[in-house]
Amino acid sequence: MAPQTRSADWKTAPTHHVEASGTRFAYRRLGPDAGVPMVLLNHWGANLDNFDPRIVEGLAAERPIYALDYRGIGASSGAAPLSVEEMASDTIATIRALGLTSVDLIGFSLGGFVAQQIMFDAPDLVRRAILAGTGPAGGTGIERVGPVSWPLIIKGLLTFRDPKFYLFFTSSSAGKRAASEFLARLKERTRDRDREVSLRAFLRQLKAIKAWGLQAPQPLDAVRTPVLVANGDHDIMVPSENSTNLARRIPGAELVLYPDAGHGGIFQYHETFLAKAKAFLGA
Repeated sequence: MAPQTRSADWKTAPTHHVEASGTRFAYRRLGPDAGVPMVLLNHWGANLDNFDPRIVEGLAAERPIYALDYRGIGASSGAAPLSVEEMASDTIATIRALGLTSVDLIGFSLGGFVAQQIMFDAPDLVRRAILAGTGPAGGTGIERVGPVSWPLIIKGLLTFRDPKFYLFFTSSSAGKRAASEFLARLKERTRDRDREVSLRAFLRQLKAIKAWGLQAPQPLDAVRTPVLVANGDHDIMVPSENSTNLARRIPGAELVLYPDAGHGGIFQYHETFLAKAKAFLGA
């Protein structure tokens, strides 16, 4: 069992490590001991500092939260996996190494791919799952995440903005305001920040994303885990129709599409999303 850490907020939650699958995985923990633990799985190129503090802290008010770095990302050792299946295997091993036997999952973007694979590979481990800004294996446009993203990543570099300003949000005034507010939240932590994601790890994850987009569809009608699907209605990275597809194919799944919102819809509508997530998880 990993040490149980107390912290008042996400800014001060210490980074810890746990050994699993021959790898030293980095994680942060927030919240009480009581309640079903929740595991957070993040997006392409994201380390522990890319989790939205308001969402993490809101969830941690009622339950223990574990945010994980994938292998080869941030302060986790090893090389970033080239497949979602391998990331899921790592995550299952990490959850078990933490001494957890039943968890809820929130998977955002790439993390949503990983969460789906975990539901297939270790269904008894997952009580409920939230799939945000994500899509199914073989989903529309997922193999083109790289070609869609590179021009906006370059635009970010040229305009001295975090590329997420363009990739995660719409260009409306509301979208731009939400982008600025979200990126400011990500900078609240000023000490003990996670290690930057290397270009090599970034590119290896992109290969895993492309492979997920090209692989055969999975039998989502066999999923028995209660699922909430959430996204913006104008996601250009993982096109929003993938969220509709997921909710249609997973029995009993709920769908929320936020208006005038992109890939980062749950961050733009973080208060509304938090209320919905808590209601779903508490049902």
